[in-house]
Parts: sequence; C-alpha cells; structure tokens
Amino acid sequence: MYVGTLSFDLLLGDVHSLKEKRSVVRPLLAELQRKHAVSVAETGEQGLYRRTRIGLAAVSGDAGHLTDVLDRCERLVAARPEVELLSVRRRFHGEDDE
Repeated sequence: MYVGTLSFDLLLGDVHSLKEKRSVVRPLLAELQRKHAVSVAETGEQGLYRRTRIGLAAVSGDAGHLTDVLDRCERLVAARPEVELLSVRRRFHGEDDE
C-alpha cells in the first residue's frame, strides 16, 4: 500500500471577502474529488481571504498509479486561472517506511 499527500499553498486572485473565497475554493475541492477520487480539504489560512492551504491524500496499491494521480492533481490546481500556486509539498509513503 502506498499513500501520497500534497499540500498546496495558494494565493487567490480577485477575492475581497471570505464568502468570495469559498466560491473559489469549494469548486476546486469538488473538482479534485470528482475527477481523481482523492480526499481533499482546506487545511490552513481559513481566516485570510486571499490565501488558502489545501491538503490532499490518496491511497493506492501501485506506486506508479499513485504518482500519476498526484501529478494530475497538481497540474489541475496549477492550471486554474483564479489561483496562483505558491508552493506544493509532496510526501510519499510506501510499504517499506517505518
């Protein structure tokens, strides 16, 4: 079993309130879940309306498949015009990890 995680640090574009922030973040989370069957949530910067941190996790029996899913999720977030991807942190845990 392999577990992969991504942590995205995002700067939101033309957002002036927490309500507008939700209108950007919620569809992004839903699209990641729908297209890639991953677990995803807003994990930080909830009180700031132009910043957010999103955490994503996926589990697979095949390391290659998991890497492909994480790559596609990262490309999807990076391609969104309403957000600027400031950083991505990737972690990969395999069967040999203690």
